[in-house]
Amino acid sequence: MRKITGILLFLGLTVCAAMAQVEHRGEVFAGYQYTHLDGGTDANGWNAGLTGNFSDWLGLRADFSGAYKSGFHFYTYTFGPEISVHLPVVKPFVHALFGAATASGGGSSTTGFDMMFGGGVDAGHGRLAWRVVQADWMVTRFSGFTDKNNVRVGTGLVFRF
Repeated sequence: MRKITGILLFLGLTVCAAMAQVEHRGEVFAGYQYTHLDGGTDANGWNAGLTGNFSDWLGLRADFSGAYKSGFHFYTYTFGPEISVHLPVVKPFVHALFGAATASGGGSSTTGFDMMFGGGVDAGHGRLAWRVVQADWMVTRFSGFTDKNNVRVGTGLVFRF
């Protein structure tokens, strides 16, 4: 038990020290998203994310979204690494996110695996930025069926702290 406590304490101090050297330790994103699912479903909704930065170029992102169309609801809950480049006015980034998705409509609901590969560009400096675009290619797996032709595009505001 003492070994585990010591390891956790060491890891916690290491992460805190690494984050103390980063200009912005974290970011909160909130905005609009358009989702196109294979089969012709086009839905509008929201996207929110929280990124903790471990260095100037590496962060860990938690991403949540919801898209809606005529009684159909599609939610995603994903997590993963994000790599970015901090330029004077813009910040391009890429990420790989893994987690789950829930699709519901017509009185039924199903939850399955979801992964997203994508990125985007933030414009602005200081504490507030505009996410000009974020685009993700989505792969979902529900009840043994894998769907690889899904796209999500969004925009919104980024608050840095």
